[in-house]
Amino acid sequence: MAVLSRQDTGRLFVRSVAIPDPGDLLEHLPQPDAVAWVHHGAGLVGWGEAARVTLPAGDDRFTAGEKWYRSLFDTADIDDHVRVRGSGPVAFGTFTFDASSEGSVLIVPRVLLGRDGHGQAWLTTVTGDREPDPSALGWPGEPESVLARPPTGVRWHDGSLPGPQWEQAVAEAVAAIKAGSLRKVVLAQDLFATASDAVDVRALLRRLARRYPDCFTFACDGMVGATPELLIRQTGRQVSALVLAGTTPRGGDPVEDEALGTALLASAKNTEEHAYAVASMREALEPLCDELDSQPRPTLIKLPNLQHLGTWVRGTLTADGTPRSALGLAAAVHPTAAVCGTPTGAALELIRELEHMDRERYAGPVGWVDADGNGEWGIALRCAQLSGRTARLFAGCGIVAGSDPAAELAEAQVKFRPMRSALEG
Repeated sequence: MAVLSRQDTGRLFVRSVAIPDPGDLLEHLPQPDAVAWVHHGAGLVGWGEAARVTLPAGDDRFTAGEKWYRSLFDTADIDDHVRVRGSGPVAFGTFTFDASSEGSVLIVPRVLLGRDGHGQAWLTTVTGDREPDPSALGWPGEPESVLARPPTGVRWHDGSLPGPQWEQAVAEAVAAIKAGSLRKVVLAQDLFATASDAVDVRALLRRLARRYPDCFTFACDGMVGATPELLIRQTGRQVSALVLAGTTPRGGDPVEDEALGTALLASAKNTEEHAYAVASMREALEPLCDELDSQPRPTLIKLPNLQHLGTWVRGTLTADGTPRSALGLAAAVHPTAAVCGTPTGAALELIRELEHMDRERYAGPVGWVDADGNGEWGIALRCAQLSGRTARLFAGCGIVAGSDPAAELAEAQVKFRPMRSALEG
C-alpha cells in the first residue's frame, strides 16, 4: 500500500506566474530539502512538500505513482499563467532500480522555480489556500537562509564489495557471458562517505552543475547527482532519449584526448556494449510510437572526466488516443541494457547474485512530470544517496565477453569522481 503524507488529504491550489529571469536557479534554494533538475542553467528547482507518496515495491510502482499524481492534479485548482512545459503542478520522483526494492518516491514541492533556455522564468506555488503568499513559502529567500555549508571532515569507507572482490565478480560475470545466452550485464559497486555534519544537498548541486553543465544535475529525497544519460523526455507527442554505453577517460592534452576518442569509436567491446543499449531502447519505444529514428552510429559525448559513446533516439507517440506521460514512458523503457544488461531477466538475476548489495534508487529513473504528462527522466548515475552525515556513492560498468576486470575497476573509480569531488570540494 502506498504511504501518503498528511498534505495529500486536501485539495491543492496551484498558481504559476511569470517572473524576471532569476539567473542561477540553484542559488535560490532556501532549504536543504531541495528537489532539482537543471541542465545548462535551465530546468526546475523546488522546496517544501505540498504532497508526497512513498510507493511499495513491485513492478506496478510506476503505475501506482502515475495514478497518484494524476488523481492529485485532476482535482487541483490550477491557475497557470505561463503554460509551458514544467509550469503548473509538477511531481518530482526517484524510483528504485529493482522492482523488489522499497523506496520509490514522488514529491510535489510547495514552491517551484522554473527557467527555460531562453531566459523565460516562472514561479509556482502549491498550497491549501487560493491566494498563497510567496513570502510565507520562502520566496524570495533571505540571503542568510540561502547559504549552504560545504561538507567538511569527509572520511571514506569501503562499500559492499572492496576492489579485489568486485574484480572477482566481474570475472564471474565474464565467465557467465561466455558460457550462456547472456550477452551483457552491468555490475555496480558502492562507496561510503561520512562528513562532520549533515550534508547539505545544495552545496553538492552547485558544485556538480558548475563542473558538469552538460549533465542533468538532480536532487530528490536525498538522491543527488549529475547524470549524463537522459532516459526519456516528452513534450506533447514528441519523445527523445540519449543512450550512453561505452566509456573511456579524457586525455591529458588534445592529441591524447582525440586518440582515446578515436579508439573508443573503434573498440569492438565498447561498440558491442553500446549497440545492446540502443537496441533495448528502440525495442521498448517502437510499440508506443508512429515514428522512431536513431542515429546510424554513435558519437562521442565528452564530459570533463570521461568520454562516452552516445546515440540519440527520437520518436513521435502514436495518435491512438491512449494517454501517455513521461513517467509512463520511463516505466516502459526501464531498465535499459545500459544499466542492467541483455537479456534483461538473465542480467537482473546475475546482478542480484554478484553485487551483494541493494542498489536502491541507483540506476533507477529520476526526474519530473507535469500535469500535462510532459517531463524529463534521467537514469540516476554519478550519484549518491544522502542520509544525515552519510553519503552512499554508486558507480557501475557494462560487462561483456571482452571485459577485463582490472580495466572495469579502473573505470568505476573514474565514475566515482564527480560525487567524490562534490563532497570534497
